[in-house]
Formats: sequence, structure tokens, C-alpha cells
Amino acid sequence: MNYAEFLEAVGKRADMPAAEATNVVGATLTTLAERVSGGEARHLATQLPEELRGYLRKEVDFAEQLDLVEFLNEVGVRAGTDGDRSAEVARAVLTTLREAVSAEDLKGLESELPKDIRRLLHPLDRGIGG
Repeated sequence: MNYAEFLEAVGKRADMPAAEATNVVGATLTTLAERVSGGEARHLATQLPEELRGYLRKEVDFAEQLDLVEFLNEVGVRAGTDGDRSAEVARAVLTTLREAVSAEDLKGLESELPKDIRRLLHPLDRGIGG
């Protein structure tokens, strides 16, 4: 998946023009990088378009412990969104990220995330009872 395709996918999922998706992509990937180990962030970066790799760069190897509320608050502050909108844009970015990386790398990422944040990687089940 190239940069334009990534932004287009996020834009469609977040109901915004692809040109505006850059901000929410950066906010979400930067927050994600803080939540995973340096090695995992670097590994994910290698599978993303070059324009997105800088968001996953980090100087330290440890992962900051954030629950879902804190994660979404950080995304919201960085993206200029709040509440439900922060969850929508984070889910749009992380669902697109899931599609852009290998199954093996997705497993590695999920192993470092708490269950509540992991759920953002998967679209909501809109079926009966979903």
C-alpha cells in the first residue's frame, strides 16, 4: 500500500478527504509508537510508506503504558479531535495499518497492546448485536 492509498483508505473510513487524513494518521501513529516497544515501532515502520515512517520513530525502547481512554485522549490532542471522533479516526488509521502490514507483524503489534486498544485494529461488528 502506498502513501496515497493509505490516506485514501483512512479518509474513507474516517469520512474525511484524504488530504485531511494526514493529520489524524500522524496523531494516531505517533501515539501508537509511544505505546509499543522501539523494536516493534521500527519493524512496523519498515512496512509502511516512507512518508509515514517518521511517525513511528522513537528514541527509547520502552513502551508507555496507556489505557484506551488515555490513548484516545492523546490522539485527540494531536489530531484536534475529541470524544467519539477521536475513536473514529484512531480506528480508521489502525484498521488501515492492519491491512498494510503482514499477518506476522500484526500479531507482534497486538501482543504489545492491551486488549482495549487492540480492538481499534478491527472494525466494529455491525451485525446483529454488534
